[in-house]
Amino acid sequence: MNAPVDPAILAKASLDDKYTLPQGRVFLTGMQAIARLAMLQRVRDERSGLNTGGYVSGYRGSPLGGLDQTLMRARAHLDRHHIRFQPGLNEDLAATAIWGTQQVGMFPGARYDGVFSMWYGKGPGVDRCGDVFKHANAAGTSKHGGVLVLAGDDHGAKSSTLPHQSEHIFKACCIPVLNPASVQEYLDLGLHGFAMSRYSGCWIAFKCVTDVVESGASVDIDPDRVVIRLPEDFALPPGGLNIRWPDSFLEQESRLLDWKVYAALAYVRANRLDRIVWDSPRPRLGIVTTGKSYGDTMQALADLGIDEAAARHIGLRVYKVAMSWPLEPQGARRFAEGLEEILVVEEKRQLIEYQIKEELYTWEPGARAP
Repeated sequence: MNAPVDPAILAKASLDDKYTLPQGRVFLTGMQAIARLAMLQRVRDERSGLNTGGYVSGYRGSPLGGLDQTLMRARAHLDRHHIRFQPGLNEDLAATAIWGTQQVGMFPGARYDGVFSMWYGKGPGVDRCGDVFKHANAAGTSKHGGVLVLAGDDHGAKSSTLPHQSEHIFKACCIPVLNPASVQEYLDLGLHGFAMSRYSGCWIAFKCVTDVVESGASVDIDPDRVVIRLPEDFALPPGGLNIRWPDSFLEQESRLLDWKVYAALAYVRANRLDRIVWDSPRPRLGIVTTGKSYGDTMQALADLGIDEAAARHIGLRVYKVAMSWPLEPQGARRFAEGLEEILVVEEKRQLIEYQIKEELYTWEPGARAP
């Protein structure tokens, strides 16, 4: 009865802690994590000696229907971090404004070293913004800016006429796709997404499905939690990969197809974003999964009574993919070595499955188990 009480229990708590605490653990919903992500990026830039601003624009719709309200409620905290929230008149105009933020520094009078930006919208918004996405992604991002494209995939069609799977649109636009599996990964992969965007010059898609973005969790908000490693096995071309002016359409196309997508792959490889989470000394079956499907897969294995120890015993290997397109090939091949069969667990139309097939189709003899 007389045992000392943990000071954390006695500490004063506020509903604003999720935005004001400099580090530690807080409870965040997926929507709130998106707001906190922008603040964390500003803090990290300040610690790196950069004076950056943030810009968020888009058009609401399930499962991001409440994001604008969340950002409005957090406006005082966003203002303190030099982050401007401006809802778009429609998805296209919002995306065009985001494109404009990457031109800061190209002309005299800039008040910031760069502007990191987030676009948000549901599946139909992604569909209708293909033209802007293609042009803006070809033009590129600024070296101290970066763009995340928050795509709300409404699997239950709560406010859409059709369910959506946005990765195939982003693939057509040559926009790499990050697929977070939890609220914590909204912060971790979000910070990696900005860094990848700055390094590669690509806009980076960020898949937000209902089951994750509308959930809540206790998460670590330490700004230094994520360690960014720039690739050492990839040489950038002269002039780099970021936005510039003047810039011809043929040079943009060449830079995008020959360099920028591969720079994003190199970033994923350098930071080991795709990883083997369970392994076995004698693996036979490998499971590849990503995003929400990863949580579903691990829950299904738990329901079957299979934990990590059991997986080691029965020869099961599980590979968690962070960037579902393009698939990083070296990690995929390491995962597949020695396996007899591979099971891909993903939603709706095949994306990772086709990429795995393409990587392993001409595999050297002996790499695959007999």
